[in-house]
Amino acid sequence: MRSLVPTLDQLGMLEPKERRGSRLRCVVFTEGDRATVAERLRELVDGTAVVHPDRHVWLPNGFRMPQEARLGDTQAFISANRRDALMHWWLANPKNANVPNWDVASGASIDGREGLILVEAKAHTNEFPTEGKSTGGNAQNHNHIEQAIKEANDGLNEVMPGWNLTAKANYQICNRFAWAWKLAALGVPVTLVYLGFLNAQEMADQGPPFCTSDAWTQAVRAHSQGFIPEAAWHETFLFNGTPLRALLRSMTLEIGAA
Repeated sequence: MRSLVPTLDQLGMLEPKERRGSRLRCVVFTEGDRATVAERLRELVDGTAVVHPDRHVWLPNGFRMPQEARLGDTQAFISANRRDALMHWWLANPKNANVPNWDVASGASIDGREGLILVEAKAHTNEFPTEGKSTGGNAQNHNHIEQAIKEANDGLNEVMPGWNLTAKANYQICNRFAWAWKLAALGVPVTLVYLGFLNAQEMADQGPPFCTSDAWTQAVRAHSQGFIPEAAWHETFLFNGTPLRALLRSMTLEIGAA
């Protein structure tokens, strides 16, 4: 998949700030007939998961359904019991509280079991937030999230030493791995993908775009240093027999002007 020119009607389905960069490209990546998108998702994860167009769902689903997935309250991806377990693990008071949004999420068959592909996508070097979780809002939820991340960190360190997940710095990447761990602990296989969109030149006013796969890989490894073990990328972890994989992937997806 190399290029697409969105129509003005399609772009109108997105907020103005979403009409470029990684957000637009994630919507474009999932635009098309179901068999085509399912194959794109399989290729994205190097065939380590298979998306069946007749039974799996994904978000965004092109311009017709451009919203991101929230696993705590998006029904299509995991069972009600697991959604409830996720929400109460993450939050003391789930009502009206926020949970991580995923740039792309899809059901998939992973090692013969029903699981999830979860994608965090970036298009320029300033898209790596280094701040910790904001201390504003509900103090009980903040403390609960800190404890949830600590639990995930402890669980990951049991299978590979060197994890330092925290809510105090690089919060986004820490919470992505924490959620991936919790899903695996609940028996849901996960392939977590950090996806770099290359040559998104329209984002140069926000930060230098990634020009090569090597530049993307180096940026992620630098950002995750001290939090994620170097050897964790492209490794498979088992939690009570349930696999969790973390992949670094990149692609060029050119967006033409409408």
